[in-house]
Amino acid sequence: MFYQEQQVTLDKRNHQLTNINVWTSDSQWLVFDVRPNSASFTGLTIEKVNIKTRQQKQIYGAKNGAYVGVVTVSSENPPRYAFIHGPENPDKNWHYDFHHRRGVIVNDMAPNIAENIEAMCITPPFLAGALRGGTHVHVFSSDNSRLSFTYNDHVMHECDPALDLRNIAIAIPYHVINVGIEGHKKHHREYNGHYYCVVISETTPVPTPGSNEISRAYEEGWIGRNGYERANGEKQRWAIAFIGDTCSLDGKIVAEIFIVDLPEAAEKYAIAGVNPIQGTETAMPAPPKGIKQRRLTYTHEHNYPGVVNQPRHWLRSSPDGSKIGFLMKDDKGIVQFWLVSPVSGVMQQISKSAWHIQSAFSWDSEGRYVAFICDNSVMLCEIPCGKLIRLTDRSDLPPLGDAVVISPDDSYVAYLRNIAGYQQIFIVATGIV
Repeated sequence: MFYQEQQVTLDKRNHQLTNINVWTSDSQWLVFDVRPNSASFTGLTIEKVNIKTRQQKQIYGAKNGAYVGVVTVSSENPPRYAFIHGPENPDKNWHYDFHHRRGVIVNDMAPNIAENIEAMCITPPFLAGALRGGTHVHVFSSDNSRLSFTYNDHVMHECDPALDLRNIAIAIPYHVINVGIEGHKKHHREYNGHYYCVVISETTPVPTPGSNEISRAYEEGWIGRNGYERANGEKQRWAIAFIGDTCSLDGKIVAEIFIVDLPEAAEKYAIAGVNPIQGTETAMPAPPKGIKQRRLTYTHEHNYPGVVNQPRHWLRSSPDGSKIGFLMKDDKGIVQFWLVSPVSGVMQQISKSAWHIQSAFSWDSEGRYVAFICDNSVMLCEIPCGKLIRLTDRSDLPPLGDAVVISPDDSYVAYLRNIAGYQQIFIVATGIV
């Protein structure tokens, strides 16, 4: 069943969608940035477009040599927009980089006014609740109270770039972090933040082969709208799954899935474990007491082990939190859609396609389908039978794999195509009833 796809943006610019949370809650607006492409962070504005009228509105415009991009939107009304903000007044020593960027939020009622998500403190003594570097892909939790993101560390990068390992961090509504009185900070690049932020993953530069140690934590996702149910029937309200790079016994990097259960009470995030929450001059910030990552998948013995990195995708759970979706090759080497339980770690191959899945994916609101690109078409995959439903005709060039996002009301899928040299936003009806 093919539906008539609709081109939403028509102007001669590149339009970039993030992989999740790009729809406003009424399913009428899509948020985007205008980077030349997903690998070049030189966009100047955050914008939104109405899918019916094609009206475009600017949400935020960067100033003083800064760049912005990778926007997501909360499910509130009026909404808030979270995105990456590069440094203002960059110079040769401080310019946009993984460890030199911050997350900001703009309220729909006050466009062009950005509030920092995290604080940054890069001079000792470091400050618990502040981070020390750069954050990326800021995703609101289902209740919009907190955000998750990946994190790189300036202090460790200055110490030794090999020690600046990518990790997962979160922002929680505990209290505002004031690094110092304005104008009297120890470093002019430091700033205050509106959330209390902590790193929740643990990495090591050289994981022990065959162990659960990882050298990199990335592509995280909140589990469930309200967490997940443990084996004993109790509810785990807050949890995040992420991909971690392990080392196999033969020395190869194998990407596996990990989970972190998180406390409910905000004050528990301020209790240090063995190592300081704020980090030291020679060590990364550490997770608070009781926060410990747990490995879910063990795929080293598969013909094609590990979660795939191409296409790039993010772990996304079903709305009820009972299943975490990911992409991995089957025994024939075809990239398929899989599920894993956050409780048992039992994996289930869902799709059995003759073609590789070519993109990131998203769930519908009830966990009945996921949407992705396959065989150069936008497709729905029915859960759990794995039936593929082709929504767009097969094209010579596939839609771009960066984002394939179902609207909150399940009516449309938003995605990107290259048209006459520009990335344009498209939508297609899902037919979901």
